[in-house]
Amino acid sequence: MKPVIGTVVSNKMQKSVVVAVDRLFHNKLYNRYVKRTSKFMAHDEKNACNIGDQVKLDPSRPLSKNKNWIVAEIIKKARIYSPQAAAAAALSFSSAKAPSESSVPPVSSS
Repeated sequence: MKPVIGTVVSNKMQKSVVVAVDRLFHNKLYNRYVKRTSKFMAHDEKNACNIGDQVKLDPSRPLSKNKNWIVAEIIKKARIYSPQAAAAAALSFSSAKAPSESSVPPVSSS
């Protein structure tokens, strides 16, 4: 088997992740491309993967009943939502926007 690239959809287990791998194939009857998704369980030794990460999986010997893959590398980390960072960004956005609104003269209705 060859290495595959997919997206982490679950990391709730210890040292294991579930990765969704998409593949496209051509349907000759309808002359369209069809997308199919396969979900693989993979071994993540350092628990470094989060949901949404793009990872490369390498095949390995069976590690458990369902685990036959190892996370070789994290290609792209997902952006993780944190309430503190979102509040700080909103505060800085509103403070940066406030002076520009005051520079606009008020419209007279006469």
